[in-house]
Amino acid sequence: MITLLDYGAGNVRSVRNAIRKLGYEVKDVARPEDILAAERLVFPGVGSYGNAVHRLHELGFIDPLLEYIRADRPFLGICVALQLLFEGSEESLGVTGLGIIPGQVKRFVTPDLSVPQIGWNGIVRRKSSPLFTGYNGEKLYFVHSFRAMPDDTNKDWVLSTTNYGEEFISSVQKGNVAATQFHPEKSGEAGLNILKNFLSASSLQDSEGGESGETHLAKRVIACLDVRTNDAGDLVVTKGDQYDVRDEGEVRNLGKPVELAGRYFAEGADEITFLNITGFRDFPMKDQPMLEVLQRTSEQVFVPLTIGGGIREFTDSEGKYYTSLDVASEYFRSGADKVSIGSDAVYTVEEYLKTGEKTGKSSIEQISIVYGAQAVVISIDPRRVYVKSPDETQHATIKTAFPGPDGEQYCWYQCTVKGGREGRDVDAVQLATVCEKLGAGEILLNCIDKDGTNSGFDIELINQVSQAVSIPVIASSGAGKVEHFSEVFAKTSAEAALAAGIFHRQEVPISAVKEHLKSKNIETR
Repeated sequence: MITLLDYGAGNVRSVRNAIRKLGYEVKDVARPEDILAAERLVFPGVGSYGNAVHRLHELGFIDPLLEYIRADRPFLGICVALQLLFEGSEESLGVTGLGIIPGQVKRFVTPDLSVPQIGWNGIVRRKSSPLFTGYNGEKLYFVHSFRAMPDDTNKDWVLSTTNYGEEFISSVQKGNVAATQFHPEKSGEAGLNILKNFLSASSLQDSEGGESGETHLAKRVIACLDVRTNDAGDLVVTKGDQYDVRDEGEVRNLGKPVELAGRYFAEGADEITFLNITGFRDFPMKDQPMLEVLQRTSEQVFVPLTIGGGIREFTDSEGKYYTSLDVASEYFRSGADKVSIGSDAVYTVEEYLKTGEKTGKSSIEQISIVYGAQAVVISIDPRRVYVKSPDETQHATIKTAFPGPDGEQYCWYQCTVKGGREGRDVDAVQLATVCEKLGAGEILLNCIDKDGTNSGFDIELINQVSQAVSIPVIASSGAGKVEHFSEVFAKTSAEAALAAGIFHRQEVPISAVKEHLKSKNIETR
């Protein structure tokens, strides 16, 4: 029996599913005494440092947790739970952590480094441990803005380190107490094996003998599934041509979402994104099919899952009001690791530009405060607007290598809402930079002009936006062959590239993309 410390934040379902997949029963901590009664305790920390500490105090878990760890009983912390073992964090100044390990957790500070670190990186083992039995150097999944640094005060705890602009602690262990900055439950077979080692080892005693070297963050290849109901009411994966998903009047049906997600996991996708493009019948918290898709997918897919569609405040038909945080929380509990915000981000930025002040009420702010910036993805759907001169507009223009229909040498990227059907007076750079200020952790950069064309990513757009922000950018729209992936990584600083139709129709297998990138010496998982 494995005891899971779930304090009510983020996607803990994936950890629970991973433990069950490995053949173990799971019991949740319901009251403080359950911690001390645990045989093995798994603590998946999610969200912000301060919120986690606050919830642990509120639930009365701090004292029994400290007693359990100090007794050297089997403990595995994940992500924020590793950081909580330290004395405090820059993320939440004045908040006291568990203080098991000396030192403070601080934000990544290397110039020109995208923060959060989101993606697959390696580890360098600094000592031997049963936790890494069978580990063969595979990359593991990280998503965080803050990190602990190795020094003389904590060297007896450091199990592994990782490089991201600087060397940081990626796992710790002393005796039977261990924690990882990476997510084993989201790290595919390699991560499941590490989790299995913790669950099955008779003892986790560490020993001398480690490695030297550096690690590198991999570029991510993401499979995107646009999900909607067809005319018969079935939930299907579809794909548009410049956002038109119908072919001869019928919604294109390219497969069932859960089955396709499972296939992409097996083929090596680094992440899977679901975009719910169905108009909600009443309210997304009652849109059970998509919640079920997430729940079922998280039972068999152990890489990060993102869900987009309807992340905004609602009042339902019975007059009950729900915040954006309520909606996002339902998705997280159903298995999502990140939520993608589209149209609501545009409306939020329009309001921000009127005053230049944060309200704290936007979906971006609400969700990032509780779950962390890394949980909030902004999906930008822009299209080109050509102008003869930058003087014709106040928006951020580029001189393009692809002139407009009347020979225009300049263009700007107009943001759209409602699935690309309505343009707004906001450009892609404005949207990205303001959303970063409000707490977003990643940009999913689409392009209506490129969607469904198989002509390659819009390199000009990606460079314009990625140079304006310090958070990771995912390139989307236009991929048609493996060379388009190496091109976007060679010509831009995008951390990830996303595709849909070419994967659904099996025109370009994910494995072929990975093999091609490897041949071009581009780091991949």
